[in-house]
Amino acid sequence: MKAMVLNKLCNLKETQTPLELMELPIPIPGEREILLKVKACGVCHTELDEIEGRTPPRQLPVVLGHQVVGTVEAVGSKTSAIKIGDRVGVAWIFSACGVCKFCLAGKENLCRDFQATGRDADGGYAEYMTVAEQFAYPIPDAFSDVEAAPLLCAGAIGYRSLCLTGLQDGQRLGLTGFGASAHLVLKMAQYRYPATDIYVFARSAEERTFAKELGAVWTGDTTERAPEKLDAIIDTTPAWMPIVEALANLESGGRLVINAIRKEGDKHSLLELDYPTHLWLEKEIKSVANITRNDVTEFLTLAAAMNMKPEVQVFALEQANEALTELKAGKIRGAKVLKID
Repeated sequence: MKAMVLNKLCNLKETQTPLELMELPIPIPGEREILLKVKACGVCHTELDEIEGRTPPRQLPVVLGHQVVGTVEAVGSKTSAIKIGDRVGVAWIFSACGVCKFCLAGKENLCRDFQATGRDADGGYAEYMTVAEQFAYPIPDAFSDVEAAPLLCAGAIGYRSLCLTGLQDGQRLGLTGFGASAHLVLKMAQYRYPATDIYVFARSAEERTFAKELGAVWTGDTTERAPEKLDAIIDTTPAWMPIVEALANLESGGRLVINAIRKEGDKHSLLELDYPTHLWLEKEIKSVANITRNDVTEFLTLAAAMNMKPEVQVFALEQANEALTELKAGKIRGAKVLKID
């Protein structure tokens, strides 16, 4: 099978070809696994973190990709729920132990043995992949393969982030950064909280224009002050500075939810925190860690009910390096997806 393989960590400012197109054996599913013929795989900012070593793979080489849609070609001897021919998706959560206190409480995203698709196990930048049956999800008929792919991470983690804000309809929501996840959060928030005004902060003028097109009531640069204090803000950026700026825009008793697996760049930005301005009056900071299977299932149901259609830019599998290079350069409008023929 064809696969785009990460053989070594590298700096994307120094190379535009971090992945190598290779021929690999088609994997054989274990007794509780399925073999998926991949049709589409989303391209995520987390893959930049993997390539550049901020959240490095457990071992190299590895096949990246954790927003995977495909059809089942084979099943293990002890599978039961999924059948050959089913269309299913695979998300960031590849596996968890199932027996620790977090897993038993439905918080498998916090499991110490959590494994991530495309980081700790081969993912969807390939023609085939395997996954345990219980970590695959039926894809609603409402979505094409390329539409469904970004829902499995950008959408699901955005859904978890929105839930963690504790937002009530009519309160004001801010989004800092406006890439794949944030544009889906805006759509979700409009559907779930029709009386809520949404404010978007982004460095890129193109992203701000896109946010306006989708219904944001106000847009501004990351460093600007919104005309109103915001009850909740979701930060989807990879940098530290927007945290400080977001806290300055937060209402008393408000919550900042940080939807990022890693932060890069100048950590000294946090030294600019001024307690009375940024944290006093019971402001909160909440981080988002991974997703649970329940997040994916609930979100796919919601996305189908609201007929969510993500904005996508489609690339061939062999163009994965081009998609990643554009993502690194900030050339973003919605989500980038590899279509695998």
